Amino acid sequence: MNINQLNAEFGITGQLQFIAGKGDLPMISIDNDHASALISVYAGQLLSYRPAGEPYDLMFLSDKAYYQPGKAIKGGVPICWPWFGADPEGLGRPAHGFVRNRPWQVLGTEASADGATQVTLGLSDDADTRSIWPQAFDLRLTITVGDTLTLQLATRNKGAQPFVISQALHTYFAVGDIAQARVLGLADTRYLDKADGGAVKTQSGAVTIDAEVDRIYTDAAPELVIEDDAMERRIHISASGSDTAVVWNPWAKIAAGMADLDDADYQRFLCVETVNAAGDEITVAGGDECRLSARYRIERD
Repeated sequence: MNINQLNAEFGITGQLQFIAGKGDLPMISIDNDHASALISVYAGQLLSYRPAGEPYDLMFLSDKAYYQPGKAIKGGVPICWPWFGADPEGLGRPAHGFVRNRPWQVLGTEASADGATQVTLGLSDDADTRSIWPQAFDLRLTITVGDTLTLQLATRNKGAQPFVISQALHTYFAVGDIAQARVLGLADTRYLDKADGGAVKTQSGAVTIDAEVDRIYTDAAPELVIEDDAMERRIHISASGSDTAVVWNPWAKIAAGMADLDDADYQRFLCVETVNAAGDEITVAGGDECRLSARYRIERD
C-alpha cells in the first residue's frame, strides 16, 4: 500500500497518520492526549516515544542510522527474531535474525477509550524467509502508545512441528550522560559477560557503565529501573514472557567503528533489553503461540 491507501484504511483523524519518513520509508506518526510516537512499518520498529509534557524522548535514535532496504535502523526498539545474537546454527545468517531489515504489514490501528493509540504490525513466512529459516510462522507486534508505552511480540507456529526461537526487544533508551546512568533491579543476579569471553559472574549492586558492557542476565527480575540523573528521570521497565535481560553499551572503541553511530553516541544511550536467550529460549509447539512484552514508564520527582 502507498501512504494514501494506508491513511484511508488505517489512519485515525487527529491521532494517527502515515507519512513518508527518511529514505521514503512508510512511518506511522502518533500524537494523542498522552504522548507522541513514531513507528517505522519497515522493520516493525518503534523509533520515538515522548509522553506529553516530557522534555526528552524515551528512545535514542542515531542521526546516522540507515533508512534503506536490507539495513537495520540504529535506535528505538529493533526486533531480534527468530534468534538473538549470532546465528545459532553457524550458517552465516545475519546476527539477530531477519525481521529487523524487511517490510512488515499494517494489520490494524485503534483508538482506545482511555485515549491511547494501538498499532498492530505483522510479518509472515514467505519463500524468502523460508530460504533463511524453514518455518511457517505469523509474527505480530502490538504497540500501545499512551501515558505508558507497551510492546507485545506474539509468535504463532503455523506448522505441525515445534520450533525453537530466541528473541529480543532490543531497546535503545536515551540517557543524558552514560556516566550518570545506572540500572537497578539486577543486584545479585548471575550474568554472562560477553565482553569477557562469556565468563559467568554475579552482579554487585547497581549496573553502572564505565567501559564496554555486554551482559546477559539470567533469571532477571521482571521489574527494572534505569536511573538517568542527567535527564532527572527514572525509566521503569516491566517485562513479561522473559526471564532474561540484556544490558549493552558498546563504549568508545566499538562505537567509533560503527558507521551508523557518531563516535560520541555511546554516551547518550543504554540498551536494556527484554530477551529470551541463554537458556531462556522458547519452544513453540505446532499451532501454538508465545508472547514477549515490555511496558515502559517515565517517572519524575
